[in-house]
Amino acid sequence: MGAKSEHKKKYIVSKARDVFAEKGFKGVTMKDIVDACDISRGGLYLYFSDTAQLFQCVMDAENEESESFENDIPEGDVPVSSMLALFIRQQKKEILRKKGSILQAMIEYYTCNKTPSAENYVKQKFDGVCETIEKLINEGVENSEFECYDPQGCARNMAYVFEGLKLMAVSTGISEAAVDREILYILQGLVPADEYVN
Repeated sequence: MGAKSEHKKKYIVSKARDVFAEKGFKGVTMKDIVDACDISRGGLYLYFSDTAQLFQCVMDAENEESESFENDIPEGDVPVSSMLALFIRQQKKEILRKKGSILQAMIEYYTCNKTPSAENYVKQKFDGVCETIEKLINEGVENSEFECYDPQGCARNMAYVFEGLKLMAVSTGISEAAVDREILYILQGLVPADEYVN
């Protein structure tokens, strides 16, 4: 695929993300994407055969963005507790995102597409969050910044809490104070809690 085609595909994925965030997965048609991108139906079908294929690309782009938190870490000797604080702040921001979240669309997509690739995507995303947290905890234990007897279990618990809070935010709504309480609770005994709220 040439540079121009790649640019066009990224443009379509970006516009489609906005449409999926607004309408969910079930409510989106290829015509909605055509209208949002202001392209012909044939032009869209050159890149994507259906909304499921397009949404998979949207999720891939979303996943790449969420995995890039390490790029935000300042250079130099940064304490592990600061890196964990940054990661938690990003999770909190995602939980409290009022507009532009594709979580509802993701839930609908997985409900409609109970395929091994869909289930594998969810598992990979969750496992990636667990691995990131566990790596940070292990580094913090090695540096004597944290005290934790089960870094893997602690990381999985944190990941479950973050994912659960994201679902609550989409389904019933959740206050920032409630999110802060849950974050403080999962951090008890691991690090000074006041670093993570804000």
